[in-house]
Amino acid sequence: MTTRLLAIDTSSEACSVALLCGDETLYRFTDVPRKHAELILPMVDEVLQEAGVTLQQIAAIAVGRGPGSFTGLRIAAGTVQGLAFGADLPVIPVSSLAGLAQRAWRENGWTCVHAAFDARMGEVYWGSYQRDADGDWQLLGEECVARPENIGAAAGIAVAEGWCGAGSGWAYRSALEQQVGPVLQCDEKLLPHALDLLPLAQRALEHGQTISAEQVVPVYLRNDVAMKPGGTP
Repeated sequence: MTTRLLAIDTSSEACSVALLCGDETLYRFTDVPRKHAELILPMVDEVLQEAGVTLQQIAAIAVGRGPGSFTGLRIAAGTVQGLAFGADLPVIPVSSLAGLAQRAWRENGWTCVHAAFDARMGEVYWGSYQRDADGDWQLLGEECVARPENIGAAAGIAVAEGWCGAGSGWAYRSALEQQVGPVLQCDEKLLPHALDLLPLAQRALEHGQTISAEQVVPVYLRNDVAMKPGGTP
C-alpha cells in the first residue's frame, strides 16, 4: 500500500509544503517573509495536483509544530486544522528543530546537530539532536529558549565534541561554543523545510503517534507571550 503524507512548515521566514507518495516526494519552498498565509494553501493544492491525488487520499498531515515564529506557527496550525477537519485526517506534530537537524543530515550528512533558531530579544530556540544507526533522532537534554550564554544550563547539556551547528541561532556562534564546545562545521543559513518533516512523520505514523485536528497546538517554548491588540503576540 502506498503511503501518502502531506507536510507543512511555516515556522520560520521559509514557507514550505511537501508530499510523500510512496517513493516519490514533491515539494514547494519559498523564503519570502510575511506571505505565508496567502501562499500556503495554493502550495498545498499544487503538490496534490502534481501528484494526482486528493486530500482524502492522504494518510496524515505533518506540521512543523515549533518552536519558531509566533505568527508562522499559528498559520501552520490553523491551516493544518482546517485541512485535517475537512478531510477527517490525523495530524503528526513534528519539532521544527528536529526537522532542521534532519535537513542538516540530508544536505551535509551531519549526525550530531545543535539546531538553533534566532528567537529575537537576544535569545535562541535550541535543540541538540543525534541521529542513531536506525535513522531516528534522539534529543539530548531539552528543547529550550534562552540567551546564548545560558544555553548549556537551559538545555541541560554539557560540552561535547563532534557536533555541528545549524540554523540562524548560530549568528551567536562565539557565545554558543563557550556553552557546548567548538562545532566541527556550522551553517547559519539552513531553514526548516517541510521535505524534512516527511521521514520523521513517517516513523511517527508507523508507531501510531498521531493526534486529532483539535489537539494541534503550536509549541512556542516561551511562557511569557504577551498578546497584542487583535490577538497577535
